Amino acid sequence: MWLNVLLPVLLPFLILTGILIHTNMAGKLLQPVEVIWNKVLGVSAAGAYAVIVGALCGYPVGAKITSDLYENHQISESEAKYLLTFTNHASPVFVRTYLCHICLKDQIPARTVFGIFALSDLTIMLLFRFVVYRNKIQFLSADKKKKTPVSSSSGAFLDVSIMNGFETVTRLGGYILMFSILSACISHFWNMKNLIGYTLSGILELTTGLCRLQNANIHMQWKYLLTLFLTAFGGICITFQTRSLVTRKLSMIPYITAKLLNGITTVLFALFFSKII
Repeated sequence: MWLNVLLPVLLPFLILTGILIHTNMAGKLLQPVEVIWNKVLGVSAAGAYAVIVGALCGYPVGAKITSDLYENHQISESEAKYLLTFTNHASPVFVRTYLCHICLKDQIPARTVFGIFALSDLTIMLLFRFVVYRNKIQFLSADKKKKTPVSSSSGAFLDVSIMNGFETVTRLGGYILMFSILSACISHFWNMKNLIGYTLSGILELTTGLCRLQNANIHMQWKYLLTLFLTAFGGICITFQTRSLVTRKLSMIPYITAKLLNGITTVLFALFFSKII
């Protein structure tokens, strides 16, 4: 997975994103329609970049971009904490190919799954925007944002972005390997071929857990709800990945709380739609 997926797919995005952030272009690209991001999502133009790329690239890119924007003084601490609650989720490619096609064997329409995830993400965003962080989200003024030094060369930005991209991909691969081995060791010494076992395996490492769950001899309804919960929550491995990429200046408590709530609301929406479809 690391060699065939993370390296060729994620690395170019990370390098490009690094260049855009270091040159302050991430926010400038979306600046013309900043009023839309303010009204709809409650974020700045730079914050909207984290939302968009996080939605396209999946775990844990949204959290990393949020942290990088904060470290480069392009978003405030309050906006960074808010962004962490809804920018880190599974990519559309992962949901369509791995979750719907491989794990659920296309028994549940992909549009239904996407709709459930979208509604759940929207619910969490609204909860934290209007309840948890109500009147607390501040945007950095133009004079407080970090300016790109005129003397800085494009080569320096490129070198930093490339090295940062490789470091990020290597970290992600290391965590996936470590938690996959841990999950395999646990399943070897403990019979995990039941609902509780599959749940624990998925919570430990998402991809490994979903792989075991696809051939599990359990009712399709349970499999459906469990795969959606695990994908929305992300699991311990992704939480560790996210922690390793997010600056220590930002607390992980809002993120973990949001992901747990995201998993629960996803299951509730899935149950609701299963009754009316």
